[in-house]
Amino acid sequence: MLEGFSVKNSAVHRLRLVSMPEGLSFLILLVCSVLKRTTSFNAVPVMGMVHGIIFLLYVLFALIAWRKQGWTLGRAALILVLSVLPGGGFYAERLLGREEKQGFGTPAVAVST
Repeated sequence: MLEGFSVKNSAVHRLRLVSMPEGLSFLILLVCSVLKRTTSFNAVPVMGMVHGIIFLLYVLFALIAWRKQGWTLGRAALILVLSVLPGGGFYAERLLGREEKQGFGTPAVAVST
């Protein structure tokens, strides 16, 4: 029934999946911070919690990928520094996408029924 379907099950893929939402939530949080100070709109408490949870997942997945992929300290530091730069999550997603396509991640796991 699911012939030919594969599930990507690697540390790099998980980190890549969370990097884009992390970057987007950070930018939205920055916009909410500006709106809080310039208008009566205050979404910072909610957006702060959402971004905080996504950020923690990003850091956790980055540490797991560092261990499983055998990255150098510099590579892991770059991935972690990108998480605190506005737009850095988008750049991290592109870097990790290239790494995944080059085959540094664990190959896809085939699902058979």
